[in-house]
Amino acid sequence: MGFTKYTSQKEQVRVRMNESIRAPQVRTLGPNGENYGVLSLKEALGKAQEAGLDLIEISPNATPPVAKITDYGKFKYEQKKKDKEVKSKARVTETKEAQVKIGTSSNDMNIKASKIAGWLKEGHRVKIDLFLWGRYKYMEFNFLKERLERFLAIIPESYKIADEIKKSPKGLSVAIEGTTSKKPASKPKMATPASESQTPEGSI
Repeated sequence: MGFTKYTSQKEQVRVRMNESIRAPQVRTLGPNGENYGVLSLKEALGKAQEAGLDLIEISPNATPPVAKITDYGKFKYEQKKKDKEVKSKARVTETKEAQVKIGTSSNDMNIKASKIAGWLKEGHRVKIDLFLWGRYKYMEFNFLKERLERFLAIIPESYKIADEIKKSPKGLSVAIEGTTSKKPASKPKMATPASESQTPEGSI
């Protein structure tokens, strides 16, 4: 009949079209969504042939099955688009964890920041700990908060704060999530603390 042929055996198993449709009757939809009602398979194939298109079974489990008259290439494109959307929504997200310390070098900070940016792009939530030890445990909260904000400011990816900076068993922690915004991330404002000289230049 001159209809489109399957490009692989896998496609033939997944979708029936034209003479491969087994039902004697199908509820037939036109190329622009027209409802032709329930037609015999022969009638539906005739309409598809007149339009120079394929008859594709889109709801095989319905009674009777639903078939649409459409271009097979367009059908494949729409199916791939739907499959991609389903996979995107079903993507598993995790809470990744990263740790920084006061005195961490600029190079190490940039490496950690790049790794966190990669996690954000993958859709993961990231928990960042500012690890405190020794005398750092007794420093003022605002000073320590500023140090963690300094690190957040160099993450090269747009993000939003999911959980504000707060004290944690390790020291201070914050959780961030990626954002679909095309605008640059709103980086935390950093004040210059009076105790700036307590850590080496170029470090947190």
